[in-house]
Amino acid sequence: MPVLTRLIPSPVVVDIRPGALNDLAGVLADQRICSSTGKLAIAISGGSGAVLRGRLSPSLPGAEWFEVGGGTLDDAIKLADAMKKGRYDAVVGLGGGKIIDCAKFAAARVGLPLVAVATNLSHDGLCSPVATLDNDAGRGSYGVPNPIAVVIDLDVIREAPVRFVRSGIGDALSNISAIRDWELAARERGEDIDGLAAAMARQAGEAVLRHPGGVGDDGFLQVLAEGLVLTGIAMSVSGDSRPASGACHEINHAFDLLFPKRAASHGEQCGLGAAFAMHLRGARDEAAFMAEVLRRHGLPVLPEEIGFTVDEFVQVVEYAPQTRPGRYTILEHLNLNTDQIKDAYADYAKAIGS
Repeated sequence: MPVLTRLIPSPVVVDIRPGALNDLAGVLADQRICSSTGKLAIAISGGSGAVLRGRLSPSLPGAEWFEVGGGTLDDAIKLADAMKKGRYDAVVGLGGGKIIDCAKFAAARVGLPLVAVATNLSHDGLCSPVATLDNDAGRGSYGVPNPIAVVIDLDVIREAPVRFVRSGIGDALSNISAIRDWELAARERGEDIDGLAAAMARQAGEAVLRHPGGVGDDGFLQVLAEGLVLTGIAMSVSGDSRPASGACHEINHAFDLLFPKRAASHGEQCGLGAAFAMHLRGARDEAAFMAEVLRRHGLPVLPEEIGFTVDEFVQVVEYAPQTRPGRYTILEHLNLNTDQIKDAYADYAKAIGS
């Protein structure tokens, strides 16, 4: 009888703990990542990245450092072009989501493995096979290989502004709603579900949802960081963003497109969208519990808490399905008109105790 297995695209090293950055040189010396020459291209921001460069440079004598201007497609292409002039074993993205996404794209463009060293936990993209970059049309998602290694120093995470941790919480919790949307699409449209990817993403969200700790606790930060990494791997397993993106992310994209200068953080919008989507599908107790947890961590559960009126939120929800044509979620399933969305929102606000 044949033994059937599949290979899961995932990092060969995942190091998440306090003080992990102190051992970065050891991780990069792993010959699965870098050759004995230790020739590295390290992408950093001009802020926290510059500070960490001073700390890490003595232990990485074979590295060349590249300062990245922002998180645009042009920035990523410039980074790739600059790296083509040297001969490197690997690319290291050292910073937040924008830097890591630029480094992902540039590494893929020049055919090198990427090591992601995250300095905040703002979203699940740090280990995903996607680079999200601003372009002339707004924002695009570009397929890239998974990082070959992920390093997250919880001491560094605690030093970052707390809003980044909160954003990551909202993004992780939204997995729960996204998986419900995937299951709905399977029932109504016959869409295939990858059970392993769904299990990984759901459990990552549930672990964050049910952890009693707070944003300053190492135990909670460990679970959140692991959950975001697992979510990225779940997207690689499934081959798309389905495990982590449903109505919650459609609502997030609609905020970004309709109100680009007023939009809140990715995770804040996804968390709010997830709680509202759970309410729409009739999971009232679960929606209320999710809203309670979001509030406990200092995240918004009502549009007014991020500076939007009820009418603007209704506009966002009505527009949301247009952001992901072909994706089937509770929003497409219910196909609510303006008045129905208003009524649903009023019911939601009452149910979670506005």
